[in-house]
Amino acid sequence: MKSLSAARAASLIGDFTRSPAYAGLADALRVVIGDGRVGLGVRLPSERDLAEALGVSRTTATRAYVTLRESGYAEARQGAGTFTRVPGGRERAHDRALLPLGDRDDLIDLNCAATSAPPGLAEAYAEAMEDLPAYLGGQGYYPLGLPVAQAAIAAAYEARGLPTSPGQIMVTPGALAASSIVAHALTGTRDRVLVEAPTYPNATRALSSAGARIAAAVVDDDGWDLDALVKTAADTKPRLAYLIPDFQNPTGLLLADEARAELAARLTRHGVRPVIDEAHQQLGLGVAMPPPFASYAPEAITIGSASKSHWGGLRLGWIRAPHDVMDRLVKARVGIDLGAPVLEQLVLTALLTRHPEVVEGNRARLREQRDALVSAVRTHLPEWSFRVPDGGLALWCRLPRHVGTDIAAQAELAGVAFAAGPVFAPEGGLNEHVRIPWVRPADELEEAVRRIARAWAQVIDGSAGQLDRPTGRILVA
Repeated sequence: MKSLSAARAASLIGDFTRSPAYAGLADALRVVIGDGRVGLGVRLPSERDLAEALGVSRTTATRAYVTLRESGYAEARQGAGTFTRVPGGRERAHDRALLPLGDRDDLIDLNCAATSAPPGLAEAYAEAMEDLPAYLGGQGYYPLGLPVAQAAIAAAYEARGLPTSPGQIMVTPGALAASSIVAHALTGTRDRVLVEAPTYPNATRALSSAGARIAAAVVDDDGWDLDALVKTAADTKPRLAYLIPDFQNPTGLLLADEARAELAARLTRHGVRPVIDEAHQQLGLGVAMPPPFASYAPEAITIGSASKSHWGGLRLGWIRAPHDVMDRLVKARVGIDLGAPVLEQLVLTALLTRHPEVVEGNRARLREQRDALVSAVRTHLPEWSFRVPDGGLALWCRLPRHVGTDIAAQAELAGVAFAAGPVFAPEGGLNEHVRIPWVRPADELEEAVRRIARAWAQVIDGSAGQLDRPTGRILVA
């Protein structure tokens, strides 16, 4: 049974509204339970202990717990105390498309490389709700994005040393929508798009949605082979090159400054426009980030996202593009959708302009989780090899045998879901790899690796049995 100490509760809660104090305390508890800082089924400290730790009356703590129970975020168990829960239970977090076996309470989902919401996100939503009434008198459609959101995103590029005007920004419902808009605007049937191999599979689907054909250039475990990549570009004559230089998905590689300059120049000579996916750019874990790729390629189109840096449920991405292609992007966009939700754009604006600590907090927990995962894999799966990324969300592990799909299937039977290498291979192969994200709390990651190690042993000694993966599984991140 997990318990939350009064001291730890006080640390998590911090300051809270005290008018009235019991309501502010209940609200603060709802936030830390809802965003996962306090897990489900955890015993809360006694009312007396919590009151002492927070410097409030016991009556305040008692009324806060009553309010918490009435709102569905806690339950009293006779003789045992007060335990955390959320309205709807664990099922609220499951989508059958993502987790066909989502009714398994013990399943640790590492298939999706995305985290729960970081501390501070709920507060940004509350601020956005205060800003929302000013927009309700309009029609609500913003094909380019709310001007305040465009300005905030442009300012973020300026801060990274890349001059950008708000007119170069289009806000989209996620990075995949951005990729699809770019493909429809800038490619036609049978045009080629160069991608890395391995790469993020949904992006290749989005880029091919306009009828373009995919050409792949290998990125190995040690990095990009620029000569091979440029040779592929010369041989296939692609219109676009979709690249992930910032903690590449799935390898976690970071393209160095000098290599960015060289690659940009060589692609320009071959007439290839770079499309740069920066979804993981803000997830550096203690490393100095190189300049944006577009610093070296003025014709580049950059795709950004709030899903990894903040939260997938925010569902916002953006495109930064040269002024001369914005009209084409707008024309392509209105055939797909008419704009991103206003409330979420206000949330993103608040996060970018007033709450940089949210990303900092997210990076801090990701660093702890990465280190826990690395330690567990080294301890329990010493035969596996990997390079520890300086950021991003996942380990790209090489296995001593080509059994990636088998180990993923067996591990799922043991209660861990993750993706095997072939999922990320646009032209097949990579069955000697698996991707394991560090997106769950450290204790869950350690338990996940123990289960994977047992599954690995069964695959290697031949005792795994039938290894059919569940049907209907899709990968979103």
